[in-house]
Amino acid sequence: MDAAVLSAPRAAFRRQTARRLLTGLSLTLLLAALAVYALGQGSYPLAPGQVLAALSAGPDAVDAAAHVVWSIRLPRLLAAVLAGMSLGLAGAVMQSVLRNPLASPMTLGVSQGAAFGATCAIVLLGAGELNRLGPGAVVIQEPYLVVGAALVGGLGTAGAILLLALLRELRPEALVLAGIALGSFSSAGTMLVQYFASETQAAATLFWTFGDLGKAGWREVAWLATVLAPLILLLTRAGWSLNALAWGEDSARALGVQVGPLRFGLLAAGALLAAVGTAFLGVIWFVGLIAPHLVRLLIGVDHRYLLPYAALAGAIVLLGADTLGRLLLAPVVLPVGAVTAMLGAPLLLLLLLRPGR
Repeated sequence: MDAAVLSAPRAAFRRQTARRLLTGLSLTLLLAALAVYALGQGSYPLAPGQVLAALSAGPDAVDAAAHVVWSIRLPRLLAAVLAGMSLGLAGAVMQSVLRNPLASPMTLGVSQGAAFGATCAIVLLGAGELNRLGPGAVVIQEPYLVVGAALVGGLGTAGAILLLALLRELRPEALVLAGIALGSFSSAGTMLVQYFASETQAAATLFWTFGDLGKAGWREVAWLATVLAPLILLLTRAGWSLNALAWGEDSARALGVQVGPLRFGLLAAGALLAAVGTAFLGVIWFVGLIAPHLVRLLIGVDHRYLLPYAALAGAIVLLGADTLGRLLLAPVVLPVGAVTAMLGAPLLLLLLLRPGR
């Protein structure tokens, strides 16, 4: 057989690998550049050089630029990166495990359950009094009560679905339908509780569901990093198993993959990623749905690359949306959940209308 024929697959593999590595490098550099740009935007604008100087000066520096960067903008940025990575990765995992391109944290009812929990805390547990610090600054007086209730609601909804999967051995299609049903039930519960809320409590629930990265200080970032960073690192190593699962359950079992425990563990970890981010920052739409599709356009469906790159893409999408929300109607800051929905809906339509879809 001709040597050129034998070497063609190797050359194609090398080109494909180089493209995927270049994509990862490009996403990393884009995220770094966007981070520097975002740190410079606001009522106290900073040039990129000033941002880098403020970062190198450290949090104890006395100049105004360092104070603005370290005390105000950097916690918000890190929260956006962590939450975006979590949502992008959770979406990629759920789409792969459930074999549904429209799967996202909404599919297992995580976001709806978190919203129901937060609404109950605000209306029924007295966390709903609003404290206005100034124009556009609204703070819920008992934020950690709301966070805890939202986390319980999100994980409770996802846990009920996973329990059904464990006890009844539901197929992925049935899991999606169960998630839609329980998510709808949580949404109905949210509306029912809001119906009996006072005006102040109703405003507080609406404010929470907008999704707001301004809630994040260094304490919130520390909590997010403690929970999310290990999960992100763990899930990005599941690429080989998901590649095997993509060939079908029988093929995966033949390769030594324990399909049931793998599916349960990945869905549980994805639900935890989404629930923690939603509990701290509110409902953020479309990031978990769009980020994996953007990466598939660039590198295909190899999960060894798809999972970490979906995390990077999620961080870019969320940080970009937050930066855009701070700039569009400045000094008014648009809620990031609304911005991601406005950007994500037309982008999803474009993906669906592509030739060959």
